[in-house]
Amino acid sequence: MLVMERDLLLNAAGVEPAQAQSDDTAASASTNERGLFGVVVQQITERDLESAVVLRGRTAASRSVEVRSETTGPVVSAPRPRGAMIRAGELLCAIDPGTRAASLAEAEARLSEARARLDEAQTNFDTTMRLTEEGYSAQNRVATAEATLQAARSGVEAAQAGVAAAQAEMARLTILAPFDGVLEASSAETGSLLTAGGLCATVIQLDPILLVGYAAETQIDRLAVGAMAGARLSSDAEVTGRVSFLSRASDVTTRTFRVEVTVPNPDLAIRDGMSADIMVAATASRGHLVPGSALTIADDGTLGMRLVDQTNHTYFVPVTVLRDAPQGFWVSGLPEVADVIVTGHEYVTDGIEVRVTRRGEE
Repeated sequence: MLVMERDLLLNAAGVEPAQAQSDDTAASASTNERGLFGVVVQQITERDLESAVVLRGRTAASRSVEVRSETTGPVVSAPRPRGAMIRAGELLCAIDPGTRAASLAEAEARLSEARARLDEAQTNFDTTMRLTEEGYSAQNRVATAEATLQAARSGVEAAQAGVAAAQAEMARLTILAPFDGVLEASSAETGSLLTAGGLCATVIQLDPILLVGYAAETQIDRLAVGAMAGARLSSDAEVTGRVSFLSRASDVTTRTFRVEVTVPNPDLAIRDGMSADIMVAATASRGHLVPGSALTIADDGTLGMRLVDQTNHTYFVPVTVLRDAPQGFWVSGLPEVADVIVTGHEYVTDGIEVRVTRRGEE
């Protein structure tokens, strides 16, 4: 067996021992570097989310009502033409009173008779009470007088109800506009027969007018009543207004939420049913726009991302998804400036050193 000393062998080879030790150290360091797992890191900075929500919608009358008759009879008023401007309380349809005026007069006559009987019964009751107190009348006559008085009072009440019913029937003969607006359909023609529930006219209110759109589940929480909104109509007109209504219940078919924007329309230039591209100012918030592939799930099921620190060691940060975007997801929970592992995060665990390749900063 041949035993050789390392220093003698190196001397024979012309290599100094110190130089050999330096080369070994460099080789070891090189081996450690090659042994690190390589990841791709992208530096992502927190910023404001887009401050507007874009909706597709249409215009709609702020109020619309089919004015219908509450009684039966022929129309005796001249029809109002379609498109006519009307004021609240203006006549739309008048119905022939027929025998209703006579019915009212009869009810009023019955009321007069009932009041006369009440006066008579009251006088008899007062007289009976006075005579009884003086001992000139029997006690049972008081009870009879009181019963007569009560019956007279009931008769007056019934007669008053009859007059009120006749007056209400007379009032139904005149159909008035419920609010300022436009006649969308002509009022009933003279001589046509209106039955109870028959259509007299259709009235719509276009000032103000509504912009109606539908927001997705990821958008609705970013909107608020009173927020500013603008729209471009199919006529290329641009209008502005404020959000006046946000639905609390989604459409069962589309799972979207109704959004209404109230817009002034004093000249009635905006028509009901026009297409509109609506942009609504959203509540401001900040977050990081990250690639969807960079999201990962911890062993306990927490959604998050893996980052590297200044020493290139990995660590996990839980995040909350704010909403999606074409480029990925907006998330919160990361540091203001985050070195996010976008490639290789599936193969590393927390606290290990990695070899970092950086992607362009965003």
